[in-house]
Amino acid sequence: MLLAYIVRRILWTIPFLFAVSLVAFALIQAPPGDYLTTFAATLAASGDIVDQARLQALRERYGLDQPFLVQYWLWISGVLRGDFGISFEWQQPVSNLIWERMALSTLLALSTLLFTWAVAFPIGIYSAVKKYSIADYTFTFLGFLGLAIPNFLLALVLMYIAVVHFGTEVGGLFSDAYVMAPWSWAKFLDLLSHLWVPVVILGTAGTASLVRIMRANLLDELNKAYVVTARAKGLSEWRLILKYPVRIALNPFISTIGWVLPNLISGAVITAYVLSLPTAGPLLLQALLAQDMYLAGAFILLLTSLTVVGMLISDILLAFIDPRIRYR
Repeated sequence: MLLAYIVRRILWTIPFLFAVSLVAFALIQAPPGDYLTTFAATLAASGDIVDQARLQALRERYGLDQPFLVQYWLWISGVLRGDFGISFEWQQPVSNLIWERMALSTLLALSTLLFTWAVAFPIGIYSAVKKYSIADYTFTFLGFLGLAIPNFLLALVLMYIAVVHFGTEVGGLFSDAYVMAPWSWAKFLDLLSHLWVPVVILGTAGTASLVRIMRANLLDELNKAYVVTARAKGLSEWRLILKYPVRIALNPFISTIGWVLPNLISGAVITAYVLSLPTAGPLLLQALLAQDMYLAGAFILLLTSLTVVGMLISDILLAFIDPRIRYR
């Protein structure tokens, strides 16, 4: 039955991805005009002559004069072949622009997710077991503080401390010598040495939130009948807690996989600007402002696909971990 559930969820993912791609393309087309309209307005504002014949030729070349469904079909059929189109603003294939940034964004998001879980999991359990203790009040205060401080403000404070007190520059994911260098083991190690700063900054709010969620869920489970029965059978306290109530309280951690990855990639745009991170967020914002439809469409499609795949993974993991899941 579990295998049938997994197969059914995977099959449902395929039409859902097509529906998501249609919505993503519609969102890009929603603002009035297109890239060429924005480009003409920019030329006019700077005093340059706008060649209408050239704009019309470009509009026909890229199919911008076609109906919405025709434009969508031209785009999605190219995506299925691995061709994401040409970026109007950068005048180069979209695939050349997105893959390295998406890879760095995904690495940053996964690292932040692991950091968030590694910190929030033990603190949430300890706060629940030692409720109303000094440690619990301390973690609660730090949690509210972490939720209240914006990520970009924390980034500015950390950069100030690093520059003024330690004499080191905090920004980017690579040292100057490795920014344009080809990938190598030395460049990867340099990336890891810079990665911890954005991971801590981006993971602060998520860690604080999950600590509160873990504490609240575990407190709900600790006084239930099955825990009292297990305790009466003589199980040690920590073994009992980790074996039964923690397993049930893990659900929020797993269910967040579906939204935390795209949220970390697209929701950290300001922080990425502050830290000069070569990730997807700043380029996506720039593409949306310029109405660069193929570049923005590729990013939005990949982000929504991450959401769908994340939801699939979380559903499958929940089915393995929680015996209360009903496959029907």
